[in-house]
Amino acid sequence: MGYVLIAAHVGGSQVVGIIPTALTKGNFAGKTVGEELQVPTMQDRIWKMLDNSNAFIALPNGIGTLEENFQIASWTQLNIHHKPIGL
Repeated sequence: MGYVLIAAHVGGSQVVGIIPTALTKGNFAGKTVGEELQVPTMQDRIWKMLDNSNAFIALPNGIGTLEENFQIASWTQLNIHHKPIGL
């Protein structure tokens, strides 16, 4: 995922990293590229991503990524948003 992030940033795209405050402690957060927004919870992260995204692209990562993908996909079915989703 980091390579896509860096390529988008170098190519001139706006890059926003949204991370729960709890993940800023320890080794969970990587190097920041572009803007970084810290939010209190994972649920706040999903809503902030929805507000700041034109589309969603899912890249292989962990269980949290899978959970977020299902949530975003289910929100499409519930007409909460109509943004493209790429898997």
